[in-house]
Amino acid sequence: MSDKELLYIEDALNQSLLMHNKCKNYSNMMQDRELKAYCKELETRAEDIYLRIFKVLQ
Repeated sequence: MSDKELLYIEDALNQSLLMHNKCKNYSNMMQDRELKAYCKELETRAEDIYLRIFKVLQ
């Protein structure tokens, strides 16, 4: 894998981790149950994407 490809993968991992953390923080701040559930769903999806990318690298 080239250095440029590794940078793209690293960026994708960082972005999905950032999305996970932001969704987690927002879901903790939400009062509305529907919005809270939606943020938690997005959090789970971002974590899943992160783990899938990470598994491919192993």
